[in-house]
Amino acid sequence: MNIYKNYLTQRVTWPDCQAFVRLLLEMLVVAFAEIVLASFAFADDKLISTNSPLGAGDTVLLRVYGQSDMDGTVYVGDDGTLSVPLAGPILVAGLSPNDAAHRIEKALSDGNFLNNPHVTIVVSQSKSQRVTVLGEVHSPGRFPIESRSTILDVLALAGGLTENAGDTVFVLHPEQDETVTRRVINLHEITQKPDQAVDRTISAGESIYVPRADVFYVYGAVTSPNSYRLDPGMTVRQAIARAGGVSARGSSSRIDIERRRENGDEEVIHSKPNDLIKANDVIKVKESLF
Repeated sequence: MNIYKNYLTQRVTWPDCQAFVRLLLEMLVVAFAEIVLASFAFADDKLISTNSPLGAGDTVLLRVYGQSDMDGTVYVGDDGTLSVPLAGPILVAGLSPNDAAHRIEKALSDGNFLNNPHVTIVVSQSKSQRVTVLGEVHSPGRFPIESRSTILDVLALAGGLTENAGDTVFVLHPEQDETVTRRVINLHEITQKPDQAVDRTISAGESIYVPRADVFYVYGAVTSPNSYRLDPGMTVRQAIARAGGVSARGSSSRIDIERRRENGDEEVIHSKPNDLIKANDVIKVKESLF
């Protein structure tokens, strides 16, 4: 403040000029260091969000301006702390890298270790901000996420859905009391009805499971007997069309559905073209009598 007062009253001394220049250089160097370090914030070829909170297992680059002996790679311990030279363990779990840097600066200053310290923290590898994706995706595994990642973002990281994937996705969220809550997301709704209020966001630590789609089976006098994906509201007529239609020897009026009841018993239903089919139905197209 005295520097600025002297400047305004035009009583500038040479030491004042030197101090002012050193202050400007210090601010420029710190800003440049933050930009350079941010360019290295990658993990698994994915950019790590600087807004994501730190957590146990994360690897960070710690830089203290003017104190190269304090610079290095440090890890967030299981207790959520960073081991900082001079200051010791500092609790950073749940803080953004920027807030964690400010907390370390305060610890170094309050402990009279450094005068006006400038600390920069950049996440080089994130293990806490990850989700697990399993089921019918091309590349199941664990993936780093950003603070506002959605279900579609995460599925894209996993290579997208396979042709056997269903429209419903289960999101498993671990609670603090070690229980797990399940959230169901209908992918058809959020892609076809984007204005519909659906919770699409995914949080770190959650697991996403993409089950196989329900199927039905067609055999007998059809062009391509096989198992097929069941679409919502599918009728017998549509199911037969999916199998290539009734063959020349088949009869469109002699179609049975073999369906298993909830108690395990099997029933045979003589179907009509507009009857709805259910998961695991077996459709049999019989040959014509004439």
